[in-house]
Amino acid sequence: MQTAEPVAAALGIEIETFEGIAEYDRDADHYIPTEELRVTKDARWTAMVEGRWDEFGAEAPEVFRGRIDEAVSEIVERFAGRRVAAVCHGGVINVALGSVLGIGQPLWFEPGYTSMSRMLASRGGIRSVASLNELAHLKATRLADRI
Repeated sequence: MQTAEPVAAALGIEIETFEGIAEYDRDADHYIPTEELRVTKDARWTAMVEGRWDEFGAEAPEVFRGRIDEAVSEIVERFAGRRVAAVCHGGVINVALGSVLGIGQPLWFEPGYTSMSRMLASRGGIRSVASLNELAHLKATRLADRI
């Protein structure tokens, strides 16, 4: 919500919560940033990368992918012909764009914090990736230097 607030305020629109694009570990009993897990060589990092998400209380990768694919289809159908900003976390971004690109690995790249990726969707169901992990908006404000 906090990430979406500046855009919503600037455009004078309300934020709508869409449960379908919630992160895979939303029901986990803890949260540790991925960069901390990686640097400390935490066993949960390996489990996360290898798709053994049940080991830390998250959805199974295939269940997550199905939920995200369905949610993206619902968003495309509901907002046909319009631009939509879906603010979400890295797992959702990985799976949504990976589905378009035919990448089976659920976590295949590390999205930058507040990065933007753009997906195009035709009314006929054809989807493509227009951009991936854009950070120019941060560089313009020099925020990227602090991230």
